[in-house]
Amino acid sequence: MPSEPDFGFHAYTPMHLETIAVHAGHEVDALSGAVTPPIHLSTTFERSADGSYRAGYIYTRSGNPNRTALERCLAELEGGVSAACFASGSGATLAVFQALGPGAHVVAPNDAYYGTSKLLGDVFAPWGLRATFVDMTNLAEVERAMEPSTRLVWIETPSNPTLKVVDIRAVTEIARSRGARTVVDNTWATPVLQRPLELGADVAMHSTTKYLGGHSDVLGGALVFRGDDDFTQRVRTVQTAGGVVPSPFDCWLVLRGIRTLPWRMRAHSSNALALAKCLSTHPGIERVHYPGLSTHAAYDVAKRQMSEFGGMLAVQIRGGRPEAMGVANRLQLFTQATSLGGTESLVEHRASVEGPTTRAPENLLRVSVGLEHVDDLVEDFSRALGSA
Repeated sequence: MPSEPDFGFHAYTPMHLETIAVHAGHEVDALSGAVTPPIHLSTTFERSADGSYRAGYIYTRSGNPNRTALERCLAELEGGVSAACFASGSGATLAVFQALGPGAHVVAPNDAYYGTSKLLGDVFAPWGLRATFVDMTNLAEVERAMEPSTRLVWIETPSNPTLKVVDIRAVTEIARSRGARTVVDNTWATPVLQRPLELGADVAMHSTTKYLGGHSDVLGGALVFRGDDDFTQRVRTVQTAGGVVPSPFDCWLVLRGIRTLPWRMRAHSSNALALAKCLSTHPGIERVHYPGLSTHAAYDVAKRQMSEFGGMLAVQIRGGRPEAMGVANRLQLFTQATSLGGTESLVEHRASVEGPTTRAPENLLRVSVGLEHVDDLVEDFSRALGSA
C-alpha cells in the first residue's frame, strides 16, 4: 500500500464536512505545483535497482495514485478507516457478496435496488449464497430471518424506488447480536445526510456514479469500512485480483465531484422537499414517497438519522400506468432517463425499466430532483399533471 501523503491540515481536525470534501485526497503536485491533481494514466510503474517501487505502485489494477486519493477522501467523508473503489456500484456490491463465500446467508430488503436483488438471485444463488428478503422496516421480520449461517444484513435506506426508511442502529444491533455484519447502501443519502458507520454499520456502500460524482458523466462504486479485518481483506482481493477497478480518469472525476457534494446535497434536498410538498396536495397524485414529509411512515426515524432528506422522491399517479407514462411524456424539464444524482432533473417509470419481476407499482414515477430553480420544477410538474 502506498505511503499516506501529508495533506497539511491535520492541526485543524476534526474538520467540517465541507472542508473535508474540498481537501481530502487533494495535495499540490510536487513536480509541477499544480493545484488540481494530475491524472495518472500509466498502467505500470518503474522498479528501482533494489527491486522496490519508489511510491509503492506496481500496476494500476492493484493501485493507482488517483484511486488512492479517492479512497482516502471517501474514508474521511464517511468516517471510516479505509475505502475500496470499484468500476461500478454493482461491482462494489458484488465484491461484498463474493467475499462471504458459498453457504453463507444474507438478509436483504424486499424493496432493494433491482440490481442488488438480481445479483443475489441470478448470480450468487447458483453459487451457493442464500438470501432472505424481508420488509426491513419491520424489526420483527429481520429477527425472524436471521439464521445461524447469516453472515450479512444488507440495508438500503432510503430505498429504491419507494423510499422506505430503515432504522440503521436498530438493525445493526440485531445483526451484531447474531454475529453478522451490516452493509448500508448510502448512495441516496450520501455521508452528507446520513452517517451509517456512526450508527453501527460495518460498511457503507456507494454508487459513486450518482451524487458523489454528481454530473452524470462517470461510472463507479465504493465501499467504506469501519474496521480492518479478514473480511475487508477478502473484499480487497476481489477488487484487485478480480480487476473490478475504476480507471484513473473516473477516480479523478469522482474526486472532483465530491468537492461540491455538501452544497449540492443541500440544494437537492431543498428542491425535493418543496416539490414533494406541492405534489402531495395535487389531485392527480395518489401518493408521494418522500421521507421529509410528516406523513411518511418512518418520518421520525428519518429525522433521527438524517440531517436532511435527499433529492429523490417517487410519486404514484392517479389513473395507473397509462397516466403515469403520460405525465412522464409531458414533463419538459425532467428528462426521461435512468440514473440519478446529477445536476439535471430526471424522471423514470420504474416498473417498465425493471421488467416483469419488478416490485415497483405500475403507476409510480421515480424522480431525481436536480439543481434547477424549484419554481420551474414545480411549474413543469403542475403543467404535466394538469393536462392529464
